[in-house]
Amino acid sequence: MTNKHVLITGGAQGLGHMIAQEFLRRGASVTITSRKAEVSQQAVEELSAFGHCTGLVADLSHSDGAVALADQVKAKGEPLHVLINNAGKSAGGPIETLADQSWPDLMSINVQSPFTLIRELLPLLRDAATPDDPARIVNLGSFAGHALPLRPTFSYSASKAAVHHLTRMLAAELAASHIAVNAIAPGYFSTRMTAAIDRAHMAEMPELIPLGRLGQPDDIAGACVYLCSRAGAYLTGVLLPVDGGLSRARR
Repeated sequence: MTNKHVLITGGAQGLGHMIAQEFLRRGASVTITSRKAEVSQQAVEELSAFGHCTGLVADLSHSDGAVALADQVKAKGEPLHVLINNAGKSAGGPIETLADQSWPDLMSINVQSPFTLIRELLPLLRDAATPDDPARIVNLGSFAGHALPLRPTFSYSASKAAVHHLTRMLAAELAASHIAVNAIAPGYFSTRMTAAIDRAHMAEMPELIPLGRLGQPDDIAGACVYLCSRAGAYLTGVLLPVDGGLSRARR
């Protein structure tokens, strides 16, 4: 990944932070985003121990924020080889109590903002792309978007299913521009998002996962690096489950 410029939305925390650290270890120049300046700055200080990392403040809960982020990236005057759409939001609950507002909120941040950001950054991605080394877009979906989740997450699961299909459509549309578009569908990792799940449920989770454990940083980071490295240059339109077999080989 040496000499590659990478943008990771939501890279200050959770899976994005794990992915950013590995890209930095492998020589990439990484820009992360967060909604809060102090969170972004703290993450940049931590990640800079592994390589060249910068941070931007962006509110991707609406498409205007995605446009504003794209403007910031363009203003840096640097190429963009890799875009990882990681920022997202979760919601869950029984059908009787799931708030209607969770639907537009999740569809906006999980689906519309990634699409808008891709659209706005296409000139940079096209400029960085070559036939032998395509520019890469990786969208973070979820196992819950293509398999029945273990808890009721109606709006979240529907939004991630939309991300998966959007990925396939973008892959077909952008292949002629030498831009590869793939999605990763993570299972359960220990992050701030999964911290909202009660401890008892998380404690029994390894028993439900065929490989018997939660995901580790190397699992998600390695999958991202694979898709964005020379090894993944011939892949586009792929949905890669990283879930310990939860969606494919559940016991």
